[in-house]
Amino acid sequence: MKYFFFFFTLCLPALSFAQDFEYGKVGMKDVNLQNKAIDSNANAVVIREFGTAAIGVDDDRGKLYIDFQYHVRIKIFNKNGFNQANIVIPLRKYGDDEDMISDLQASTINYIDGVLTRTELDRKKLFNERKNKYVSLTKFTMGNLKEGSIIEYSYRLRSPSIFNFRTWEFQSDLPKMHSEFIAVIPALYNYNVSLRGVQKLTSQNAELYKDCLRIAGRPFDCSKMTYIMDNVPAFIEEDYMTAPSNFKSAINFELSDYVMINGGKRSITKEWKDVDYELISDKSFGTQMKKKDVFTALLPEIIKSETDPLAKAKAIYHYIQGNIKFNGFYGLYSENGIKKAMEIHSGNIGDINLALIAALGAAGLDAEALILSTRANGTVNTLFPIISDFNYVVTKLNIGDQVYLLDGSDPLMPFGLLPLHCINGQGRVINVKKPSYWYTIVASQRQSNRYVLGGELGIDGKIKGELTIYSQGYAAYDKRRKIHAATSVEDYVEKLDEQMNGTSILQHRINNLDSLDYALGEIYNVEIMAFKNMDADPAYFNPFFIDRTIKNPFNLNDRTYPVDLGASTESRVTISLKLPDNYTLADQPKDVNLALPDGGGRYLCNTQLNDHTLVFNQLLQFNKSVYSPDEYLTLKEFYSRIIQSQKTDIVLKKIK
Repeated sequence: MKYFFFFFTLCLPALSFAQDFEYGKVGMKDVNLQNKAIDSNANAVVIREFGTAAIGVDDDRGKLYIDFQYHVRIKIFNKNGFNQANIVIPLRKYGDDEDMISDLQASTINYIDGVLTRTELDRKKLFNERKNKYVSLTKFTMGNLKEGSIIEYSYRLRSPSIFNFRTWEFQSDLPKMHSEFIAVIPALYNYNVSLRGVQKLTSQNAELYKDCLRIAGRPFDCSKMTYIMDNVPAFIEEDYMTAPSNFKSAINFELSDYVMINGGKRSITKEWKDVDYELISDKSFGTQMKKKDVFTALLPEIIKSETDPLAKAKAIYHYIQGNIKFNGFYGLYSENGIKKAMEIHSGNIGDINLALIAALGAAGLDAEALILSTRANGTVNTLFPIISDFNYVVTKLNIGDQVYLLDGSDPLMPFGLLPLHCINGQGRVINVKKPSYWYTIVASQRQSNRYVLGGELGIDGKIKGELTIYSQGYAAYDKRRKIHAATSVEDYVEKLDEQMNGTSILQHRINNLDSLDYALGEIYNVEIMAFKNMDADPAYFNPFFIDRTIKNPFNLNDRTYPVDLGASTESRVTISLKLPDNYTLADQPKDVNLALPDGGGRYLCNTQLNDHTLVFNQLLQFNKSVYSPDEYLTLKEFYSRIIQSQKTDIVLKKIK
């Protein structure tokens, strides 16, 4: 991923400067447009997209706001593109203020019998939905859709937050023929502007406008920045990636500093030492970290007679896990204060993990706050401090030379293992007494499964035996979540039985379900229909029925963003099968030994017959959590060869 940074002072707007295209003026060129003109695989295409954003003044309230206008025209080629007519516009809340939408218009244009017909938006299909206490959604659906329809809509959005100005994404899930964005900002404000992604601008232009804004009777100049990108390919999301916003080509604005009316200058982009002071002094962050007194009286009961630091830490961790239930909201800051969170047994991420830091500190342990951005939230800017980049806080515990990263929000997460959504590059460690520093966040355990099947093939064509599944790390966590989500273990096993085609589970036993620090063990007595007709000679049997790779997750011709698994993975399968006395091995899958470059991973499988017992082994291993775009085609080929090798059967023949 490439970043290009521009540093300049921008100015404030008059929206009449905008160079929008005329709403509803659809020509035959648009009507006759075919997907082969830009992307033969496209179900729809953006013909033209325009946006403008400007800082304005609410004279009645004496506050600044961002005035954003958006206009787009889309051609739908087939029914698979009809979903583009379902429009969702997010509106955010900032304290007592929130985004406001106005001037919404939407039309569907069809060319029928040589005549262009227009269907306007049915206002009954326009509604608002409160997603959570911070975000609401304005939704509507365009009507009268047909293959070949053109949809067009525009709206105006007023936002009270000027810090990040307005991000403009040139790339989306649709290819775009023309995307244009104009930013008009007062010279009072200095923004850091970054162009993200691999696509290049077709053109950009800067113009100066004199006396474009008046604040408190004083005129100010403006800068008008125009960014255009033509023939933009669609951004296609695949498995194993972090937030798409990390990689889509887009223009971003982050407020650096501004000049006040009295001539003084105030910096927004600060040094980390300034941010450290603000965080440690904040009543909802640093003050909560220091509230050891909340746990002083509770510690004897929590840690009992434990003297070992690690044992103390585990006891405190499990106590927080069990006493503050996660309310579903992320955040660096404590929502209600850790004392109240303990009283009501509920809190956000800040409440839970700041409470964990305070409790560990009360026990004399070295605990720091590690602020981070989750995978879905995007990566953080490491060039200068931007607190709004961070949306999560966890605990960094230091015992001797050992570091443990802890998140107490999930009662099924073992000590020392962070949720995968937290594994996202670097975080910033905040200490109440020392300067902050960057810390690289990596998974402390891999995702590991081992399957062992021992059984006997009967003359009825059925395999009867015992299947044992050992899960560790993230694999164990995922299994425990599924089991606890079921109404009971029996219900989980019943659903598993239904999913295992051709296999019946006769008995079951699950070990270490609630012992999170140990491997989860599932033991099943099974009956597997291997051969429908044992009279056949030869008889065919595919041994890849356990953890088989059915589909290649990588199907792009080229991928411009990394493959990010979050953690290294390993899957092992061992099958030991005693054959009937009158059968022997006639043919088998070829032994396979595939390796990724630089020790990145490997795939092994082999089959052998020992004392009339068929033994099959398989190993699939990815030793890295992140693979660069340059390694993508190698990974794609790696999976293709695995899938091909797993199509081969074991062939048994009767002994004459």
